[in-house]
Amino acid sequence: MKNIRLSLILLFALFLTASFDNPRIAKVDKQIIVGDAAPNFTLLDQDGKVFNSADYVGKKIMVIYFYPKDESMVCTKEACSFRDSFDEFARNGAIVVGINGGSVASHKSFRDHYKLPFTLLSDPNDKVYHLFGISNVLFMTGRKTFVIDLKGKVVFIYEGIMQGKQHVDGALNFIKKNQVK
Repeated sequence: MKNIRLSLILLFALFLTASFDNPRIAKVDKQIIVGDAAPNFTLLDQDGKVFNSADYVGKKIMVIYFYPKDESMVCTKEACSFRDSFDEFARNGAIVVGINGGSVASHKSFRDHYKLPFTLLSDPNDKVYHLFGISNVLFMTGRKTFVIDLKGKVVFIYEGIMQGKQHVDGALNFIKKNQVK
């Protein structure tokens, strides 16, 4: 029993040491808050095509959600909730964009597997995560959703690592109630 405890303590210490050297677990300098201009970014989508956020300012409301990992339990429920509400987002003038550090191929597979009708972007070095001020939770990247209006301003933020469906409900309800423009 002592050996197991000692092994667990050593494993945890090793994890902590490795975490400090890992650029994906770097601290975030600035948190984005409601009223801030959304950072502009360019990433590759699930098909390897360039997505530039500036192309949508003034044209579409953007719902940008950051999630830890393709095919994980909460992330899949969240993605499927966005899928199931996709038409309602579109009727309200919004596009949905999911972002995480997964590869283009991983996103393509995830999108095809669950028939997701929205864009998934690959952020392999978590640069956009850090632009949006998203902190890590333990060993995972954070889960946070932003609604960006037509002027490129952040008008709604929802954060909750285990509440995938609530991200969808919160963003959609906010857009509908506030008639975001």
